[in-house]
Amino acid sequence: MAFEKDNTFFKGRLKSIRFAVLGAVKLVTTEHSVMVQTFIGVLMVGAGFYFKISATEWMLQILAIGLVLCIEGLNTAVEKVADFIHPEYHEKIGFIKDIAAGAVFFAAVTAITIGAIIYIPKF
Repeated sequence: MAFEKDNTFFKGRLKSIRFAVLGAVKLVTTEHSVMVQTFIGVLMVGAGFYFKISATEWMLQILAIGLVLCIEGLNTAVEKVADFIHPEYHEKIGFIKDIAAGAVFFAAVTAITIGAIIYIPKF
């Protein structure tokens, strides 16, 4: 499939949205860590309805879920590019992958902290 640039603004944006949705579907259906995190996100949304959290709590919870999924997507992209460039183990590639995984760790700790602030008082 050859790349063709769209000269119309609207058609180009629709194509971009299509590629973004296809990428999100690929991410959720092929990466086990994203599957787990999506499942946890769905559970947290269910908990939000069950505990009737406030609008502010909803905003923070959705932001936390989105943060983790976004950073995990970027981490996956970094890993795929690194594996493509250098399929065998390489110390510097390993270092880069560890840093990307560390970003996911920070996002996850942030999300857990937000979840604890929202839900611990409800018990």
